[in-house]
Amino acid sequence: MTEPTTARPHIDPTLKALVDAFPMTFKASDGVDVARARLRQLKAPPEMLPDLRIENRTISHGDLTEIPVRIYWPQSEPGSLPIVVFYHGGGFALGDLDTHDPVARAHAVGADAIVVSVDYRLAPEHPFPAGLNDCWAALQWVAEHAAELGGNPDRIAVAGDSAGGNLAAVIAQRARDEGGPALAFQLLWYPSITADLSMPSFTENADAPILNREVIDVFMSWYVPGVDIDDPKALPAALAPCNAADLSGLAPAFIGSAEHDPLRDDAALYAELLNAAGTPAQLSNEGTLVHGYVSFALLIPAAAEATNRGLAVLKAALH
Repeated sequence: MTEPTTARPHIDPTLKALVDAFPMTFKASDGVDVARARLRQLKAPPEMLPDLRIENRTISHGDLTEIPVRIYWPQSEPGSLPIVVFYHGGGFALGDLDTHDPVARAHAVGADAIVVSVDYRLAPEHPFPAGLNDCWAALQWVAEHAAELGGNPDRIAVAGDSAGGNLAAVIAQRARDEGGPALAFQLLWYPSITADLSMPSFTENADAPILNREVIDVFMSWYVPGVDIDDPKALPAALAPCNAADLSGLAPAFIGSAEHDPLRDDAALYAELLNAAGTPAQLSNEGTLVHGYVSFALLIPAAAEATNRGLAVLKAALH
């Protein structure tokens, strides 16, 4: 895990000015509708978005509810392209295809890949494991329809930010354990991995912008209502991926973290555990950034640099 320091770098000044002007945190009493509205207020200027071929679809798999997805094709020549199945963040309760549209576009461009962004069901209306089941169904659908999309079923990756990083990590384990599809890579942006609030980063960043301790508590109460997390190590791997009995044989990973983020040590621990199990995992901790930095890549140069680092690794793995 990342060792706490007495003189760590300050938050990037441009980023700090932005998050101070548009605070994203909320209180439990605000309710989920207010929290969702807070996330939607951060919008990228349309003229800054890459012009891609995009299609909205509703897919179904088995007996599950129909799942909206948004498919992005890169500007490269048509062919058997790799595919990235993307799971958005938002504490398992916020976010949708629109809030993470710029992020999905960035993955399509940066990885030169087809991206399938998944609008999984959200808590508190649909607590665990509804959203996770949607994410798994979407991956199965992508594998079955890869050729139809112009993609290569042998070059599929999962990616996600924050709660989406948790979902991507869980899905990567499930793909290994339940007969595929075999994944080429997993890209985890500041993922929620342990649910262990005793780690140093939760104390150091208890009042961090974007994601603080109170917000984390609210998200967990919505996603797993009635579950008292006294012993995080007792949680199933479907909630805390680091608790899997075996972390070998998983897709290689890039894990991005931020110094000023309560989830910083989650990322560091998971990278350490994966490498110890023989699963290659690269950790990149961004010293001046905060939780959610990929969503600020169009506006903040430091966030763009950090995002591009991860996307370059993803592209290399898929191509």
